[in-house]
Amino acid sequence: MMSEKENKERSALKVKAGIDQPSPVSDDVARRFKEVRKKILSPEAYIDGILSGDRIILSKAITLVESSLKQHQELAQKIIAKCIPHTGNSIRLGITGVPGVGKSTFIEALGKHLTSQRHKIAVLAIDPSSQRSKGSILGDKTRMEELANDANAFIRPSSSSGSLGGVARKTRESIILCEAAGFDVIFVETVGVGQSETAVHAMVDFFLLLMLAGAGDELQGIKRGIMEMADAIVINKADGDNVDAARLARTQYENAIHMFPAPESGWTAQVSLCSSVEKSGIEEVWKMILNYKEFTTENNYFIEHRKEQDLQALEETIEDTLRTSFYASETLRNKIDAAREKILSGQESPYQAAQKLLEAFFK
Repeated sequence: MMSEKENKERSALKVKAGIDQPSPVSDDVARRFKEVRKKILSPEAYIDGILSGDRIILSKAITLVESSLKQHQELAQKIIAKCIPHTGNSIRLGITGVPGVGKSTFIEALGKHLTSQRHKIAVLAIDPSSQRSKGSILGDKTRMEELANDANAFIRPSSSSGSLGGVARKTRESIILCEAAGFDVIFVETVGVGQSETAVHAMVDFFLLLMLAGAGDELQGIKRGIMEMADAIVINKADGDNVDAARLARTQYENAIHMFPAPESGWTAQVSLCSSVEKSGIEEVWKMILNYKEFTTENNYFIEHRKEQDLQALEETIEDTLRTSFYASETLRNKIDAAREKILSGQESPYQAAQKLLEAFFK
């Protein structure tokens, strides 16, 4: 009679040992990343690294931008100030659409088309964060695996952290750093569920809305406002049995566009079909974006629009900074707690409490 060990060795169910898988990151890149991550560099080191196109240094600089620590913010602003003279040479594209429309697949298809033409692209993807845990998945590099491994592409997911004002400022500053690093096409991918679209629209040159054919009337609640902002509507997944439905949807959207007020740019939003999986219609979308840039450059809207965005960024930054400073104030912390107690007990109205706190803050 065979022992239990001998039975296992002769069993057809025995699992053979596999082979060691190669690392997805080269040893040299991994070593450099570990070395750089360990320490905060000088402003000059960050600036030199960014201007030379070092993506590891760029990533670290964006991390400083996203940090809430005062010393990190001060360093980030020094870096940004030196990078601004090297910016403005890209086209900034906002990409939005409801979850499931294929934003990441579309960006990867268009991104690969652009890198094949020697463009350098950066993707700044805003991930929704949990209102409870404040965490987010940050899975864009997984969804865009082919593009993530492209030497001419840079993908940076960032958590929305529940604050649109903070996201807008951080994303604008990240755009500056990416442009200084030599990226000439910047994608900003939105959450695709509502208010974030307005924030992204205010920081890009071209706003593209991805749609699906036959999505149903349940989406009408968010569709109208976003459609009015869109410079192009692209119906994705126009392949297989869905081609006829996509063509019908294109006609319907073209008719709907004419009912909207004319935009300041003078550009009439275009409707296009594409299949990100089959890579069809991708080149036509890029030609449409180039046509838009040429059209708005000739009528001076392109530059004027960026100037307006800069002024809007000024106001939003002031508001966001004041809000952050207010709640970070040590002297107000106890007063805020006391005000909440008075409101809950009915001793004071929210408006009276807010007025007293603001007066204390500005003193």
